[in-house]
Amino acid sequence: MRKVLKSYGRAFVMQFSLRMVLLSLLPSLVALGLWAVLLYFSLQPVIDFLQQNFVNTSGYQHVGNVLTFLGLIALKVFIVPLVAMWLLLPVMLITALLFVGGLAMPVINRFISRKYFPALEKKHGAGWWKCTGFSVFSVLLFMFAWLCSLPLSLFLNFGLVIQPVLIGWITYRVMSYDALASHATVEERKIIFTQHRWQLWFVGIVTGLLSTLPGMIWLGGVLWIVVLPVFAALAIWLYVLVFMFSGIWFQLFCLDTLLHLREARTGQIVPDQLPEMAS
Repeated sequence: MRKVLKSYGRAFVMQFSLRMVLLSLLPSLVALGLWAVLLYFSLQPVIDFLQQNFVNTSGYQHVGNVLTFLGLIALKVFIVPLVAMWLLLPVMLITALLFVGGLAMPVINRFISRKYFPALEKKHGAGWWKCTGFSVFSVLLFMFAWLCSLPLSLFLNFGLVIQPVLIGWITYRVMSYDALASHATVEERKIIFTQHRWQLWFVGIVTGLLSTLPGMIWLGGVLWIVVLPVFAALAIWLYVLVFMFSGIWFQLFCLDTLLHLREARTGQIVPDQLPEMAS
């Protein structure tokens, strides 16, 4: 856990450097452009579809009973747009994650590798096609699990647990795989995933907890529909920052772990790289 916390400190400092703040603009702008088009063409049709289904299936009555039981009856008037935004939330999250992975992480990987781990040999255990396939498969599993968890998320206590765990799982899988793709062999990656699974998942769950803020901002747009575009833009940018931070954290932790794994296997003394980052 010491390495996890050390990597956290270094990632936190690096995240707010001018280089990383500027780098966050590229995936943010691409995601904003995509979501501007998606919301313009899809939000109202989704709301109309849900409203028609609520009317046809007595959904308003059932939802009203649940909200009354939870003491949230005031939300009944917002329930349809809230459900629509809730359904779009994981898509926004995945969009930010994939754009960060595809646009920002290659730059971050090269920067961290060249500056802090120059002696670490690249063994190219996974090409871009394997990374893409792994990410797509992970995203499909995540979307299925998210949909299955939606009924439980109506209960606040379950929602506060389920969402960070699911977001932590998808972040841990995608980011750690990408972090080791260029440097580790398949065998080394499997060893690290096995021996450090809980540390990696811990980093992912911290990411999941951090992502609740942009998620709340996104859903808050339902209450102030006039400023929804501003809320959506802010939520997307914050998602990008959160996933960039987690990507830096995973990169530092995974490469440091790989360095010491090779040290242990070869018997060579390799200097600890992370303290050098302060220079």
